[in-house]
Amino acid sequence: MAASEVSGDVLAVQRGDRDAFGSLLSRYQNRLYRYLLRWVREEATAEDLFQQTWMRVLDNIGRFDPKRNFDAWLFAVARNIAIDYLRRRRLDSLDEPVGDELPLSERVAASAPGALEQVLRTERIERVQKVLASQPAVYREILSLRFEEEMKLEEIAEVLGMPLGSVKSRLSRALERMRTAFLCLQLEDRTP
Repeated sequence: MAASEVSGDVLAVQRGDRDAFGSLLSRYQNRLYRYLLRWVREEATAEDLFQQTWMRVLDNIGRFDPKRNFDAWLFAVARNIAIDYLRRRRLDSLDEPVGDELPLSERVAASAPGALEQVLRTERIERVQKVLASQPAVYREILSLRFEEEMKLEEIAEVLGMPLGSVKSRLSRALERMRTAFLCLQLEDRTP
């Protein structure tokens, strides 16, 4: 769906069109749920936050300017809801690293090449997930928005409510931390 179609759907939702809302929901449901799951790491909680996000979107859609980027606005709403939830629970600090309890979000497809390639791919995915899970939430978030959600840096800046330069710096630091963590893993593997 092109940006103009999204804008058209947003305008239709603002006029009360339920079909247009269904179209928006279908377009964003997987991405938004995955984003929230990355934050809270519990499927049931992510589902609750997903519903809360859409309720807030419906409550505020009349004030949304369709000329703005809907993706960035939607993810900013979801981010605020997730942060509110985490503050209430105080389980996950935005500044402190967390353990590697992050569930695997990707599995090797059944139609993948041979068994060896599947094992190697699964191992690489697990390594990436482990290293990503070891990063502070602020870095996990920006990496998720950039590489999983494939957002542009300008969109990320809007979601996070920060200047573009800060987004670039944070992404750079996050990537550097990932590189360092991968090097440490390689050294651990070589140590007898």
